Amino acid sequence: MTSPTDENVHVRYLVDDVQAAVDFYTGHLGFTSNTTFLPAFADVRRGHLRLLLSGPASSAGRDLPDGSRPRPGGWNRIHLLVNDIDTEVTRLRSAGIHFRSDVISGPGGRQIVLDDPAGNPIELFQPA
Repeated sequence: MTSPTDENVHVRYLVDDVQAAVDFYTGHLGFTSNTTFLPAFADVRRGHLRLLLSGPASSAGRDLPDGSRPRPGGWNRIHLLVNDIDTEVTRLRSAGIHFRSDVISGPGGRQIVLDDPAGNPIELFQPA
């Protein structure tokens, strides 16, 4: 698997209100605001943790082909950066890995969600 040299830990949280989430994390938990694409997306940082805050209007919040809708509390996942998402998807699909959707493009890059053996979601993300 390709791996960028980024030393940060990336975690995505789905939120109902991106600005309220930014205000909470920066105002109460010592995060600093980094990128904002309101109302869809923002990210905040604390040390080596980059917390991606995705609202209902973000690509991460879109309905999936089976009709399920990602929402706060049930879709939090680890977020792994990759250099070439298409190559990774091909490699993992050939290994029989289950994906929840196809690759989705958004303002910050491209992403896809797969399940671990227990059904926990993992996101692969290729920055724009």
